[in-house]
Amino acid sequence: MAKNDYDYIVFKILTYLYTCLKRQNSFDEEVFRNMIITKTVQEGYMIDILRMMEAEGQIEGLTFIKAWGNEYVMVGSLKDVRITSEGVRYVLNNDKMKKIMNSILEEAPGAIMELVKLAFII
Repeated sequence: MAKNDYDYIVFKILTYLYTCLKRQNSFDEEVFRNMIITKTVQEGYMIDILRMMEAEGQIEGLTFIKAWGNEYVMVGSLKDVRITSEGVRYVLNNDKMKKIMNSILEEAPGAIMELVKLAFII
């Protein structure tokens, strides 16, 4: 699965927020942005994904407004984002999320692997 695939990014976001919920990690906006935004995942794509996750009830605390056309902007701060109980159930029970987790655990060590271990193994 490509690292810019919607499901892969959703997994990373929910995993990070789940570690924050469990008090295993403190939310750090810079760390969050660096984990999500890469060469293939631009800021606008991240905002679209966060907006869809909010609409699906996986996260809460963010506000989006339609700027023009199909472009949305996020109002407020990422510091307000939280995982919901629906988001926890989705990352723990969805088959696609489980496949992504297993794929990450089979890769070479990295920051996302350590986050996965922190959230789901320890």
